[in-house]
Amino acid sequence: MKAADIGVIGLGVMGQMLALNMERNGFRVAVYNRTTEKMRSMLSEHPRENLIGFEDLDEFVASIEKPRKMMLMVSAGKAVDALITELKPKLDGGDLLIDGGNTHFTDTERRAKDLDETGIIFMGAGVSGGEYGALWGPSIMPGGSTKAWELVQHIFKAIAAKVQGDPCVTHIGPGGAGHYVKMVHNGIEYGDMQLIAEAYDLLNTGLELSTDELHEIFMDWNSGELESFLIRITGEIFAKIDDETGKPLVDVILDEAKQKGTGKWTSQNALDLGSPIPTINAAVEARILSALKAERVQASIVLPGPVSRLQGDRENIITAVRDALYAAKICSYAQGFALLSQASEEYQYNLNLSEIARIWRGGCIIQARFLEEIRTAFNKDPDLKNLLLDRELGKAVVQRQEALRQVVKLAVESSIPVPGFSSALAYYDSYRRARLPSNLTQAQRDYFGSHTYRRIDKEGTFHTQWIDLNQSPLE
Repeated sequence: MKAADIGVIGLGVMGQMLALNMERNGFRVAVYNRTTEKMRSMLSEHPRENLIGFEDLDEFVASIEKPRKMMLMVSAGKAVDALITELKPKLDGGDLLIDGGNTHFTDTERRAKDLDETGIIFMGAGVSGGEYGALWGPSIMPGGSTKAWELVQHIFKAIAAKVQGDPCVTHIGPGGAGHYVKMVHNGIEYGDMQLIAEAYDLLNTGLELSTDELHEIFMDWNSGELESFLIRITGEIFAKIDDETGKPLVDVILDEAKQKGTGKWTSQNALDLGSPIPTINAAVEARILSALKAERVQASIVLPGPVSRLQGDRENIITAVRDALYAAKICSYAQGFALLSQASEEYQYNLNLSEIARIWRGGCIIQARFLEEIRTAFNKDPDLKNLLLDRELGKAVVQRQEALRQVVKLAVESSIPVPGFSSALAYYDSYRRARLPSNLTQAQRDYFGSHTYRRIDKEGTFHTQWIDLNQSPLE
């Protein structure tokens, strides 16, 4: 039997779709799943000449051409470690294991280091695009050694999404760089989704627009500067009718947003690095708050506030929300890319931010028209510290800042919570301030903890004896 080009272990939705994508692009793919019935079901539904299923793991490993390439599509965490432990004695030096799940980048760093001692190569590859993207072309973010990339790049380039002929994949960097970039991608995704949800709330609750009207508005927005995967599917969601009730499906969905942890990881890591990402943080917290459904229902009865209606000309408000959404999205992406820049230095990943913007233009959840502008910004200045400092992107926010201020003001006056919009505006205003009130914070820290401070007129650090230690606080 002809050897397989690559093997896929774990035939959940993403594993199956990636295997089918590889097979469709001319590769012979061996597949294995711990639950044999899932593998049999897949082959029954998709009988393909170059798709070979195995019930025995030893036979699966033996079927793959050396050096072997295997993609692990199992749940992140202990399942990956258990699978690696099971595979190790069956592999040879030079074989490549690829973790394609949503794994924390530190786990990828650990596994790569441990396997390096055995000669087995390990790669962490972020895959974005969901079920559809995995089947027809995802954005792929592979990290690890150059040798690992050389072994698998021909397969990844073939199966990745294409934008103007360019495959949405590139070698991200060493160690856990691939999974780190995928983590930040998901953090930006959280922010993006929260901003869109707030725009929906402003128009639906604040202006009482119907889902038919929202469908038309979002599809119109998707034909302009806001063009993106998330804006498009939002418009399509508003057009979907529930078969059981005849109501718009979005209206019968429970308002509790779930999360798998990657947004939280982004927030945690940003705090560790000291990189401000307030819009992403606000999105994470909004999902957590949404889970307090029973408490919110009770609070809605006893806690009063203004009537949730936006005051002003309807068409002007719709336009303002559109402009505010674009400005806030740029601020949110600016936070994410600034985090990538700081992490690149901290972890010595040597990330190419222009390339990352390029591969996010297609296949992934945050694909958007203005990623081309982000790519251009980093091509012009690879050392750009913040997207707001780019002439074109900064200008886009400056021109729309009044709309963002207007929308936040209207929301506050109408008791519509907009943590995403508010945090984006606060980020913009804080970043553009030459002097913030942190001088008072430093004075307080020095007062109660002798933490010292620096001065604007002298070099060095200073401490002031703010109180007489010999005097009783009761006197």
